[in-house]
Amino acid sequence: MKIQRLLLLFVLVVLPLFAQDVPEALRPPKGAQVALVVFEDLQCPMCGRDAPLLAQASRTYKIPLVQHDFPLPMHNWSFDAAVLARYFDTHSKDIGNAFRETVFEHQMEINPQNLHGFADKFATEHKIGLPFVVDPDGKLAGLVRADKDLGVSLHIDHTPTIWIVSNKRNGKPYVEVTDTKELYVMIDAMKKE
Repeated sequence: MKIQRLLLLFVLVVLPLFAQDVPEALRPPKGAQVALVVFEDLQCPMCGRDAPLLAQASRTYKIPLVQHDFPLPMHNWSFDAAVLARYFDTHSKDIGNAFRETVFEHQMEINPQNLHGFADKFATEHKIGLPFVVDPDGKLAGLVRADKDLGVSLHIDHTPTIWIVSNKRNGKPYVEVTDTKELYVMIDAMKKE
């Protein structure tokens, strides 16, 4: 029995990954050759630290940055912040991303009691009305939960979880970035393959 398990493990590790086996979430958006995919928590200090680097890499390489919500249970306002970001996404993805960037910049000032006021100030600065109840039917919260479920299905257990993904058919079409100091080198390597 142990030999069969070892053989199965060997086969799973050694066999190449086929393109049809790659989860859709680890593929670049249609029309892109390479992209950055991140699962993040708006209250996570590491996510806040890495967010500007990811945004800059996206601009530098002219590749999409695909952001997914992955609020961690120990963070007491991250889920609500993700719902607010989704609300701003309904106005435009750029506004939603600007809200995320602003939250990351001001993480230390935000708490559950002032989050809505913080979002209201952001909305006012961008000439957007922010209703008192942002998600009355729960659709935006459903989108956040769907992202979280997607992350769980990919076995994510920390934030940020960052991947460089490609649409290539041979070799490994995605790689996790475990050290952001290597981000640009890893993007270069993915683009060359």
